[in-house]
Order: sequence, then structure tokens, then C-alpha cells
Amino acid sequence: MMPHFATPWLLLLLPLAPLLAWLSCWRGRRPSLRFSSRALVADVRPSWRMRLLPALPILRTAGLLLLIVALARPQKGIGEVRTTADGIALMFVVDRSWSMNQQLDPRRATTRIDVVKRLCREFIEGNDRGLQGRPNDLIGLVTFGRFAETVCPLVRIHETLGDLIDSIQLAHPQSVDAGTAIGEGIALAAARLKDAESELAQREKDETDPDFKIKSKVIVLLTDGDENVTEIAAPQAARLCAEWGIKIYAVGIGGGGFNEQLLNRIAETTGGVYRSAGDEQTLDDIYREIDRLEKTEIHSKEYTSYEEQFVPWTLAAGCLLLAELLLSATLLRRVP
Repeated sequence: MMPHFATPWLLLLLPLAPLLAWLSCWRGRRPSLRFSSRALVADVRPSWRMRLLPALPILRTAGLLLLIVALARPQKGIGEVRTTADGIALMFVVDRSWSMNQQLDPRRATTRIDVVKRLCREFIEGNDRGLQGRPNDLIGLVTFGRFAETVCPLVRIHETLGDLIDSIQLAHPQSVDAGTAIGEGIALAAARLKDAESELAQREKDETDPDFKIKSKVIVLLTDGDENVTEIAAPQAARLCAEWGIKIYAVGIGGGGFNEQLLNRIAETTGGVYRSAGDEQTLDDIYREIDRLEKTEIHSKEYTSYEEQFVPWTLAAGCLLLAELLLSATLLRRVP
């Protein structure tokens, strides 16, 4: 980066430094002695002190030059590029009913929940099949059986989130959590998204990017069943999402055990989309479609901060002027 001066106009005084030094020497000239013939002093050789006398105006000139540079306040520019993002706040809402333990694709020995877990992680972290990852987004996780629970609130540091996705446990048919409460899962996720700005503001001091702005709010609903717990019905929860500006991407998983009409209605109510995934490849395509539809905008801004550098110049100038003063008063002192 080019040198920077806070008061560069002071550099116009630089030509005055040698002039001031010359005037000082000229005004300080000592009287001379006259001889009738130069031959009388031909054998006289100048002492080492006499030889060093020209150093005094040099020291004064150099000191004045450095002092002028110091007064101009040289500064070191430090360039920095900051990246900010207008990202999305996204909640995965995952069905953990026992039916998710069935195989998604008869050709592969993988269960529906295992495929959902893996593709959720790849959506967040990226893969070599077109998913770039979502490092700049707020992402959380809600699961539901008969009851809905927040497994992970909205976070921008996703390492722990991936582990929590892997830890999802299905609700056993004989447990109190057996059931499919789609509406409750949506409502809980919507409540989290509604308060996303306030949660972000509370954690602003800890955020790597305090200028992050939420561009859109999204729920990705993944279920293979029909709603059979209706304390909060799915259509009611969808209307709440529409009121709060939250879109739902509803994904029906498996061989048609889900209520396609209900999922389509939920998505349309909120301005989202509904898709059906009968195999792993189709579900992979759906994740990539959502990734394309919900883009994060990255903004780069270049900042330059300046660090003052005048102290070394001031010290150097002071040392030279002090040396000139001491030498002229001691070793190189001249007397009439």
C-alpha cells in the first residue's frame, strides 16, 4: 500500500530544511585570521575535529527533514475485507415416528430416517453432488412424534447441529410419544423463527458477523405419515406461518403413507412448495432444489484502518538534532 500522511501539505516544507541549516551556519560564522602569505601555513594540516565540522550542518539538515516528515504524520494503512451475509433462518422439522424406520428405497438397505439425517447434514455442510453448504445461515432442528421438541435452536455454528441430527431417536410404537403431530412440529419451529431476530440480537456480541441480516424464514418439513394428533392442526399452524412470513417446504417421504393433500395445502398456504420423495435420489434432488430456491446473498466490503507511524521519525529527528547540539558544544566547538 502507498505511504499515507495525515497532513501531507507539511511535506512542502522539506526544501526549507537545508535552507534553514545553511542560514544557521552562515549566521554562526566565526571571525577569521589574516596572513600575509599562505606559505606561512602551508604545512599546517587540519585536525580530525576540523574534518568533522561539515557533519554539523548535515546532522541539522537531516534532523529537520525527519522532523517535518514526523509532523506530516506518516501512517500505515491496513486493508481488510469484511464479508457480510443476507441469509436465511431455516428450521428442519423431522418426523421421528416409528414408520421412519422403514426402508426408503427397496434397492438399498437404508432407512428413511438415516437418509434424512445424511441429506440434512449434506445440505448444511455441502457435498460433491451440487450442494455448496450453508455456512452463513441460521439453522435449527425440531423433531416430532406425538410431541414436538426443539433439538437445536437456530445457530450459525453448525458443528454441534450435525451431531444432534445424527442423534435423532425414533419414537417406539409402545411409547407415550407414539403418534404424528405435524401441526405441533410446524408451530414450534414457527415460534422459533418468529423470534429469530431477537435471538440474533441477544447473541450479537458472540457472532462472527454482527451485520448478518435474515433475508427469509423457512421450514423444511420431512414426514412419511399422516397427522393423527391435532391439538394444533397442521393447516392452523400453516396459517400462522403465513401470517409471520414463513415459508414451508413440505416433503413426503416413502411409498405414499403420507397425506399428500395435506402437505400440498400446507406448502401452498405459506408460498412454499410440496414435493414427494419415493427414493433416495429424488430426496437428494429435492434438497438441491430447496438450496437453489433459498439463496444466501454474500456482500464484501473493503475497509482501511490507519496506524500512526510518526513516533520513529520523531525519535530519529530528536537524536540527530541532539547530536548536532552536543557536538557543537563539546568536541566540535569552535572559538574565535
